[in-house]
Amino acid sequence: MKNSISKILVALTLVLSFTASHAQIKNATTANVKIYGNCGMCEKTIENAGNLKKVASVDWDKNTKMATLTFDSKKTNQDEILKRIALAGYDSDSFLAPDDVYENLHGCCQYDREAKVAVKESAEVGTHKDHMQTMTLQAPQNKPLDPVFNNYFAVKDALVKTDAASASKNATALLAAIGDVKMDKLEMDVHMVWMKVLNDLKKDVKYIADSKDVAQQRDGFINLSKDMYTLIKISKTDTPVYYQFCPMANNGKGANWLSKENAVKNPYYGSQMMSCGKTVETIN
Repeated sequence: MKNSISKILVALTLVLSFTASHAQIKNATTANVKIYGNCGMCEKTIENAGNLKKVASVDWDKNTKMATLTFDSKKTNQDEILKRIALAGYDSDSFLAPDDVYENLHGCCQYDREAKVAVKESAEVGTHKDHMQTMTLQAPQNKPLDPVFNNYFAVKDALVKTDAASASKNATALLAAIGDVKMDKLEMDVHMVWMKVLNDLKKDVKYIADSKDVAQQRDGFINLSKDMYTLIKISKTDTPVYYQFCPMANNGKGANWLSKENAVKNPYYGSQMMSCGKTVETIN
């Protein structure tokens, strides 16, 4: 009897949680689609890839392989959600995951792939007579500044962990990435900003790379983040970037940083005040 009651309570909790998450999504549109996968690990990956806070929610059933997509129709659409899921390694009837991503899935997650008709990614959805024709999703090509941004986020993550050695190592990699940028590959507006911030970027990154003191590294990260913000604002990003602010940092003057996730993880204080701060801007 107790076990039955416990199961009922768990089920109710899950239903209420699911309903609450959907209630936060404005202009909600719902769609049911098939996404291929095998297990609970697949479920977690699929849902994490598709979910965007207050924008999109994915609920996938490993038994039926069916997913319920609920999304704000003014901010995203079904195709964008399925593309993110495909890039995480999971086919749908609309988009195929890149082969290399599928092959890197855990063994238990490598579902049987069904044969599909593939067309180029550039084909326009909805213009072909056969609306069910499948598109092959190509892994996005790296943009010239992607290595710069990725290494910046690695430095930030190291400071969140208060790991001076890792921060120094990642800053060294960031300095190399800055040096490797092919300026003739940058769009004109990006190129102008790049030339404006380049010297300061190098100086601040080298300061962090050369230091073994996390307090000094965090000081250097303040100015680095200002220039990275200017740079990432003018660049087109495939996923949202969150500009966050801590009022306590910089001796009470406050300081900003960039993050790939909306949840606050403070690089200026780490575990001392991990959640101190807030997102002040979402950059798309």
